[in-house]
Amino acid sequence: MPPLLALRLSKLLSGVFLYGIAMSLMVRAGLGVAPWDVLSLGLVRQTGLPFGLLTILIGVAVLLLWWPLRQRAGLGTVLNALLVGPSAQLGLWLLPEFQLLWQQLLVFAAGLLLLALATGLYIGARFGPGPRDGLMTGLHARTGWPVWAVRTGIEGSVLLAGWWMGGAVGVGTLAFALLIGPLVGLTLPWCETRLPPRPALA
Repeated sequence: MPPLLALRLSKLLSGVFLYGIAMSLMVRAGLGVAPWDVLSLGLVRQTGLPFGLLTILIGVAVLLLWWPLRQRAGLGTVLNALLVGPSAQLGLWLLPEFQLLWQQLLVFAAGLLLLALATGLYIGARFGPGPRDGLMTGLHARTGWPVWAVRTGIEGSVLLAGWWMGGAVGVGTLAFALLIGPLVGLTLPWCETRLPPRPALA
């Protein structure tokens, strides 16, 4: 295997694995989670299905929405949809629930920082966006609406749906919304893989 490809695959696999672990840290912190995880937790309360399984099912459902948007899935897209859920479920199995506030704050902060690093790794591997990011960019391309408006509309909708079903909304949800963008802005340049330029066609 070429070294560059091996490096990209290692970034992709470590990124999707760490992403799930980061999600489980924020869930166990009990201070509120990201909007899509609020939806997953709400569905856990309504269905009794495991969090990891519902994360997979939501990812697959989002991928189906790519079809009318004419988005193309990459290897990173598929692995994100299939592997983040099991990784998150593993983390929930290994981690206890934290009750003391200082523990909750530390665990949430660790989860948020780890998620930013994981995002930088899997996006930086350049194998395609995750299902949710692709939905955002696809809607932006098809509607012409600003990216920020599309992202706000999507995440606001899933947040309200998850909250209505009993998902965990708290100060951590607000912290995630405010901080994840700047943090990924720091990790992505560090993790991004520079691909060699394609040869010009004769």
